[in-house]
Amino acid sequence: MEYTRENVSGLLRKHGINPTHQRIEIAHVLFSRHEHLSADQVMAIVNTRHAETSKATVYNTLRLFLEKGMIRELVVDPTKIFFDPNTTPHHHMYEVDTGRLSDIHGDVQITGLPPLPPGLVAEGVDLIVRVRHAA
Repeated sequence: MEYTRENVSGLLRKHGINPTHQRIEIAHVLFSRHEHLSADQVMAIVNTRHAETSKATVYNTLRLFLEKGMIRELVVDPTKIFFDPNTTPHHHMYEVDTGRLSDIHGDVQITGLPPLPPGLVAEGVDLIVRVRHAA
């Protein structure tokens, strides 16, 4: 599906979000690019079109999109957080040298998980494979 600002507005409404100008721009950046972006990258891209979106607005909007289940948050390390518009279960590869995060395509099987404590159920497993170029 190609994401336009018009159908992004409908997507926001579908998730119970009032489609303000800045929310539409942030959602358009996330959904039209098919990339894993940090909040700073989102802000830089949004502000190339309209230099009026503050860091607080970007962070608050990303948090709202997370709460509404529109995007996933991927914590690569405490200083590297990416946002993924693909909310279906899948895993990722992180290139340490370049800072690039990409989807792992294909079947990944994880075995040997420990039994869960009583009263808990698994919500999901997020796998991030960290790689670097060989020396």
